[in-house]
Amino acid sequence: MLTILFDGIAYGMLLFVLAVGLAVTLGLMNFINLAHGAFAMAGGYLTVFAMQKLGVPFLLCLPLAFIVVGAVGALLERTLYRPMYGKTHLDQVMFSIGLAFMAVAAVDYFVGSSQQNVHLPDWLRGRTEIGDGPFMLGMGHYRIFIIAVCALLTVVLQLILTKTRFGSRLRASVDDPRVAAGMGINVNVVFLLTFAVGSGLAGLGGALGAEILGLDPTFPLKYMIYFLIVVSVGGTTSITGPLLAALLLGIADVAGKYFIPKMGAFTVYLLMILILMWRPQGLFTRKGGR
Repeated sequence: MLTILFDGIAYGMLLFVLAVGLAVTLGLMNFINLAHGAFAMAGGYLTVFAMQKLGVPFLLCLPLAFIVVGAVGALLERTLYRPMYGKTHLDQVMFSIGLAFMAVAAVDYFVGSSQQNVHLPDWLRGRTEIGDGPFMLGMGHYRIFIIAVCALLTVVLQLILTKTRFGSRLRASVDDPRVAAGMGINVNVVFLLTFAVGSGLAGLGGALGAEILGLDPTFPLKYMIYFLIVVSVGGTTSITGPLLAALLLGIADVAGKYFIPKMGAFTVYLLMILILMWRPQGLFTRKGGR
C-alpha cells in the first residue's frame, strides 16, 4: 500500500511539471494551447539525443531541455501564437491541435516511430525498501529524485508568482492588458517570457518523464487528456490547484491500475467527473482573474 502511494505521488508530481506550463498559458494568459505536449516531447527527444549522440550527462540534460525548449517556445510565441491571442477559443483549439499533429508527423518522419529509451545513471537506478510485509515501502531512487525536483520547482514557481515584481506584472497584464500597458508594463514581453517558461517547464517534464512514461511520436496526443484533467480539475489561476489535482490523478491512476487493472483509466475519469460536479470551476480559483 505504501509503495503504491509513493509511486502515485511520484507520478503525480511528474504530471504536475508536465501540465503546469499549460496551466500558466491557459489560466494566466487565457490561451488554450493543446500543442503543449509537443513541447514536452521535444524535451524528451532532446534529452535522448544529447545523451546518446553527444554524451551529455543526464543531470545536465535537464536544464538544457528547459532552456532550449523555452527558447523554441519564445520563438513560436513571437511568430505563430501571438496573432492567435485575440481569436476565439475554438480558433485557438483548432490552431494548437493542428500544431500537435504536425509535430507528431514530423517526429515520426525524421526520427521514426520506435520508442526511445533514456539510460539513467547508476545512482538513479536503485531501489530502497523500508519496513516489512504489507506496510513495506519500496522507493525507486529515480522516483525520489523526481519528487525532490518537482517539490523544489513548485516552491520556486509559487514564490515567483506571488512574491516577485514579474509575478505582479503578469497578474496585472492578465487582468487588464490596457491598464497594465498604461502603467508602463510591456505586456508583450511579459507574455513572451511567460510562454517561454511554460514551454520550458514542459520540456523539463518531458526530459524527466521519458524514462517512466515512454517516449514516441504519439506522446503529445497520448497524454493530452492527462494535462487537460490536471488543469480543469485543479483550476488555472494558481499553482496549488494543479499540484493537488496532479497528485490525486497520479495516485488514482497507479492505484486503479494495480487493484482493478481491467478497468484501465476508469478511476481517473470517474474522479475527474466527481470533482467537477462538486466544483465546476476547479479546486482553486483566484478572485478577480479571468
